[in-house]
Amino acid sequence: MYISSSKISDQNVIDWLLEENQPSVRYHALVDILDHRENDPEVREAHSKIPEIGWAKEILSLQKPGGYWELRKPSWRKDILGWIEFLYRPKFVATNWRALVLADLGLTAKDERIKKIADLFFGYKLSLGSSFNFFTEEACIVGNTARLLTRFGYSDDYRVKKLYARLLEDQKEDGGWNCFSSDRGTLDNWEPLAAYAALCKQKRTRKIEQSIAKGVEFYLQRKLFEEGKSKYTPWFRFHYPNHYYYDVLIGLDLLTNLGYADDKRLGPALKILKEKRQSDGRWLLDRVHPDLGPGVVESAFGVDKKVKPFALEQAGKPSKWITLTALRVLKRVEDAS
Repeated sequence: MYISSSKISDQNVIDWLLEENQPSVRYHALVDILDHRENDPEVREAHSKIPEIGWAKEILSLQKPGGYWELRKPSWRKDILGWIEFLYRPKFVATNWRALVLADLGLTAKDERIKKIADLFFGYKLSLGSSFNFFTEEACIVGNTARLLTRFGYSDDYRVKKLYARLLEDQKEDGGWNCFSSDRGTLDNWEPLAAYAALCKQKRTRKIEQSIAKGVEFYLQRKLFEEGKSKYTPWFRFHYPNHYYYDVLIGLDLLTNLGYADDKRLGPALKILKEKRQSDGRWLLDRVHPDLGPGVVESAFGVDKKVKPFALEQAGKPSKWITLTALRVLKRVEDAS
């Protein structure tokens, strides 16, 4: 049994994560915190319940028969661009954003409803014959798409491999990526590393491993939160879903997952993580995106007030997903020491 510190409340926190009302959290806690194997009957049962109980069930219940959410597919002849945009608008409740969450929760294309989502991306976003495909897009979009399709089970598809090739091509000289026009990377563009983290190690090419090393070094040199003259306050608040926004917990989760949990330069970010832990051993969901709280620079980070916020949990309250992620980070660090 994994206990992250000497706190008496730790076992209560683990028990809270293992509650059956959110089988996605239970599944990930069993595998990532308690080291149960995927073929363990308890793990298999929890995974089978993900689409039947809790967050995933709620999301899937709103899915249209065609596999999408929110908007009907527009007429091809009347609105060519509409075919491209209907997966994305409105933020953050259209198909792309809900698909990212379902991928995080642990669903794959073995579920026919997930396969329908993947087919939409392959048909309208990853068609080689379309001038509106993703293969020359910004790294944030490419990274998110590569991550969700990899988690859905399509890492061997030639079109997904082409997305990873785009991430390699778009990496800046300093090791980072940037969704805006710049020759320098930014901590805010974390999606390529997230896509790499979704790939099992056996499927990472030498070029991808080299790209990971450069990308991780970019974050470590900046302590996961230092960019510019002053600290960007929202990066120190924890969020979920993240969509394409960054915070310190994202950085810690990525770097420890990619095999750098033993790097001493994680120390300042880990200190922030530990200080944000509540007296009962849990962590809060600080904000739901778009985070318009104190310290936000709208013009610099593309905050859009017109989006429709999408949340699994209530901001300001203890969060199972944030707590799961935080304990996952601390366990990797402990195991690597």
